[in-house]
Amino acid sequence: MTKRALLLVNRYARKGQKSLAKAVEILHDLDFELITVPIKNPQQLPELVHKHKNAIDLVIVGGGDGTLNAVVDSLVETKLPLGILPLGTANDLARTLSIPPSIPEACRAIASGNLKYIDLGWVNGKHFFNVASLGLSVKITKKLSKGAKRRLGILAYGYTALQVLSQTRPFRAEIRVNGESIRIKTIQIAVGNGRYYGGGMAIAKDAAIDDRRLDLYSLEIERWWQIFPLIWTLPSGDYENLPWVRSLEAEEIEIYTRKPEEINTDGELTVSTPAKFRAIPKALAVFTAAETSYSKTTPRKD
Repeated sequence: MTKRALLLVNRYARKGQKSLAKAVEILHDLDFELITVPIKNPQQLPELVHKHKNAIDLVIVGGGDGTLNAVVDSLVETKLPLGILPLGTANDLARTLSIPPSIPEACRAIASGNLKYIDLGWVNGKHFFNVASLGLSVKITKKLSKGAKRRLGILAYGYTALQVLSQTRPFRAEIRVNGESIRIKTIQIAVGNGRYYGGGMAIAKDAAIDDRRLDLYSLEIERWWQIFPLIWTLPSGDYENLPWVRSLEAEEIEIYTRKPEEINTDGELTVSTPAKFRAIPKALAVFTAAETSYSKTTPRKD
């Protein structure tokens, strides 16, 4: 049976331009009827989804996490399922969902029809897949250039982090969670919905994209040497033995700061504090590889 899909490919993603023709050819062979739109600006995405929503069965997005973040709100509004072609630098959502990195295998995963319903994070009206953060990550986002990501790939994140770290100063914030108010001094607060962010780092050691919760960490560093233990723990998300890293989990979280702080959602600067976060269970259907399990938790019954 022919499947009608809107194919949106970010030509400026790390592998976007080279992969478009290959993806179109493979998807046609897999019996997809395509409306193909190479995009120059991710801000076009919501309009395109709404324009074609009545003529398609799914939306296929080729790009990185920032491109996916740009389309997520329109997918929630139209209730269209998502197919992912991981063409960006970090591809953390694809990693979380165990979507194959090669274009032919990713196309076949979409054609398999294996749908998984995933949670989404929500902050101040904006949905996100992986993580929303403020502080150090915002400075990294502003400093990180497209050229560096193309040249260095995932290494660009670490290189840029080292550049901005010496310029980062702690800020004060209030976290309201589970009926408690916590006042902190921190260089970064991250609130995760999925498992991976920043090129494969885990937001928490047991985080999953279908666990119906948000995972928060706060880097409350006071001495320069405290950075070095973080290098070992950030990839796994296992902060239990680091007293200067605060870890929390909840379905809803509020963050207040003395002055508005910009918030990075999936690598894009979108909203600012004061911020209210929520986990939205089973908010979106995504095509994944058959027989794939990405949950670290026992599925809950509705």
